[in-house]
Amino acid sequence: MTTLHWKLVIDAADPHPQADFWAGALGYLVEDNSDLIDRLLGLGHVTEEQTVEAHGRRAWRDLIAVRHPDDPYEEETGIGLGRRLLFQRVPEPKTVKNRLHLDLHAAPGRRDAEVARLEALGATVLRHVKEPGGEWTVMADPEGNEFCVQ
Repeated sequence: MTTLHWKLVIDAADPHPQADFWAGALGYLVEDNSDLIDRLLGLGHVTEEQTVEAHGRRAWRDLIAVRHPDDPYEEETGIGLGRRLLFQRVPEPKTVKNRLHLDLHAAPGRRDAEVARLEALGATVLRHVKEPGGEWTVMADPEGNEFCVQ
């Protein structure tokens, strides 16, 4: 038996800018849950206060996901059925080093260009690492979550 699909849940102070950053970084799509939200609003199951407008459509205020563009998704909900990152609002700020992080692998000879592209999206360089086992750049996303570019 194998996993059907997965999502990595990431705590965030403001989920929507995080989703926009990671969608741009990974070439993913921000999920469109507006049909589901409209349906739930119409049934009285959720309130307007639980939503925001993002990308010209209604979205959940406290969570948003990005998904790989080639993976399937439920058309009626917009929820991805493959590789996803879900950003959820939490009240507390990030305080320590990540226990889990993403490694992004640039094309051969393109690490510096990839680092520059990610900086333009809002990431910051924390340090460059060169060890016998390899070389990479440690970066932080707009909310300070570390990731590496190899």
